[in-house]
Amino acid sequence: MTTRAPAPESMRLDRFLWWARIAKSRETAQAMACDGHFRMDGRAIDRAHAPVRIGSILTFAHHGDVRVLRVESLPVRRGPPAEGRACYCDLVTSPVSSVDGSPHAA
Repeated sequence: MTTRAPAPESMRLDRFLWWARIAKSRETAQAMACDGHFRMDGRAIDRAHAPVRIGSILTFAHHGDVRVLRVESLPVRRGPPAEGRACYCDLVTSPVSSVDGSPHAA
C-alpha cells in the first residue's frame, strides 16, 4: 500500500503567488513580495520567503487595484488558471468608490 505525502503546512509567498497564477513569473512574484507594499494578516511583508498558510489574508496593489485574498488551499503545482483560482478567495468584489460615489478616487 502506498501512502501519499502529507500536504505542506506552509509555502513561500513568491511560490504561492506564481503557482496560484496571481503573478505571471516567479521573478514578478518575488518583486511583488519584496517591494514593501504587501501585507499578510495585517503585517507588512518585505521578503519573498515569508510563509503563507491556509487562512492567511493577503493584501496588495495589483494593476491599480487593491486586492484582498484569503488563502483557501496551498497549490501542489502551477496548473491551469482555474486550479490556481481555487486556491484563494477574493474578499474585495467591487472597486473602491470615493465619497461622491464615483468609482475613481479624486
